[in-house]
Amino acid sequence: MSYFDYSDGEKTYEGFMAINGDSATKRPCVLVVHAWSGLSEHFCEVAKKLADIGYIGFAIDIYGKGIRGKIDGDNSHLMNPLLKDRALLRDRLLTAFNTAKNHPLVTFDKIAVLGYCFGGLCALDLARSNPKGLKGAISVHGGLDSANLDDNPEKIDGSILALHGWEDPTVKRESVISFTEEMTNKNADWQIHLYGHAMHAFTFEGANIPNLGIKYDEKAARRSHQAINNFLKEIFK
Repeated sequence: MSYFDYSDGEKTYEGFMAINGDSATKRPCVLVVHAWSGLSEHFCEVAKKLADIGYIGFAIDIYGKGIRGKIDGDNSHLMNPLLKDRALLRDRLLTAFNTAKNHPLVTFDKIAVLGYCFGGLCALDLARSNPKGLKGAISVHGGLDSANLDDNPEKIDGSILALHGWEDPTVKRESVISFTEEMTNKNADWQIHLYGHAMHAFTFEGANIPNLGIKYDEKAARRSHQAINNFLKEIFK
């Protein structure tokens, strides 16, 4: 388990890869995409837990090596430029995906992506680009709006799981319907779990700013964790 650098030829990123067990056995890989604050120990821990259940956990870096925000601060200056340039965001995601795909221990056609908050939107954007070998994408309290990129394929081959708190103010309710229509139109194998009363960041222990719609929810977090495990078992069977 270690941090390592990878590059798109112009920019260097620092990811974290967790691998347990026999170092000669290939296995599925799950990319973990951070929230708006950037890669942190929290997302490395998610990668480690994925390694504990038999996968390779690869916590990726969207912003670039050494570029990190504050866990409890406003990181819109880091996130917003990528939300305004979804093609650039997609390219950074594909760089991480191809890094995983070319790793000697990764089963190249069994890769999934799991993202939280901003990372949830990233997970869906990677699925929208439909790279060969991506079996599934999981968005946890993430943005659902389409990238609307003309050069994205018209079909999504990977399975899609969106885990969404119904009281999340960061996603308009009409966006939930638009998302289901987009996934249906792209013939994706999609599902969305709506957690009643859950707000934004419902899986993050310690989150407690209910006046901003941000609050940890133990029940929704537990249910979403089980949904993630079930989904990964299904797509990697």
